[in-house]
Amino acid sequence: MVTPSQAARAAGNTGPQAPRLTQSSQVPGREAVDVLQELFGALQSTLTASGSSGAAGFDPEFTANVLMPIVRPLYRAWFRVSTVGIENLPATGSGLVVSNHAGAIAIDSVMIQVAIHDEHPAHRFLRMLAADLVFNLPLIGEAARKAGHVPATVDNAETLLSEGELVGVWPEGFKGVGKPFHKRYELQRFGRGGFVAVALRTGAPIIPTAVIGSEEIYPIIGDAKGLAKLFDLPYFPITPTFPWFGPLGMIPLPSKWTIEFGEPIPTAHYGADAANDPAVVFELTDIVRDRIQAMLITRLMHRTNVFE
Repeated sequence: MVTPSQAARAAGNTGPQAPRLTQSSQVPGREAVDVLQELFGALQSTLTASGSSGAAGFDPEFTANVLMPIVRPLYRAWFRVSTVGIENLPATGSGLVVSNHAGAIAIDSVMIQVAIHDEHPAHRFLRMLAADLVFNLPLIGEAARKAGHVPATVDNAETLLSEGELVGVWPEGFKGVGKPFHKRYELQRFGRGGFVAVALRTGAPIIPTAVIGSEEIYPIIGDAKGLAKLFDLPYFPITPTFPWFGPLGMIPLPSKWTIEFGEPIPTAHYGADAANDPAVVFELTDIVRDRIQAMLITRLMHRTNVFE
């Protein structure tokens, strides 16, 4: 049986090499650092001018006109994302987007957000369920609230789905985004299926989603557990470029991405009471996980180059 890691290696994924620094003033990536600093400075100024958004401060205009232009260059020019199956997302009404998670930093979730907004005919907004850590970060937390994202709780998920929103969830959590490079594209545990229970209670379809390319942007070759504990982080990634090259090491490698939205898995026919049946919840959880893993393996087997 071909494992995801074997599929990745068969597809030319032998692991990126660390870039070489020179003594020239034109250090590779320095311009990118300057651009990112300018973008975050502009974001900070905009957030300050607009005031606090509060706990439930979704601002569609701010998201479309400020946040999207900031992250769209990553989507279009840096990762050159190809989107497949956008028609599987509902034009209206609720849907639960369930995706794999990887890349040391949760850039994959943001790229899915851009894909849905830019590629879907209705330009829908994805409302993410995010870890508390996100909302505790300066600047990022405030931007996340304005983008309509909420802490990952059952109540928040049910509220958004009941209001007909598209909701994004990453069941692997920190186990996925912080896993070592040698386990790339191998899905981690999906927990107890809380996202499935929420879908059942609201009757929302589940859209399995697979992201190829995110595993290579920050290949994790180690975890500095002491530093993670010091900074109260779930992990502290060591990559071929970070922390060795300082700020330059935080620039993601320009892997070529594909985001695939799979065929929706309906839940309404089960009835809301099915959310209380562990057998149904666990079965659907396995179906979703297996569907995403199969999508990942298929995409990896057809990929010829990580960066093209």
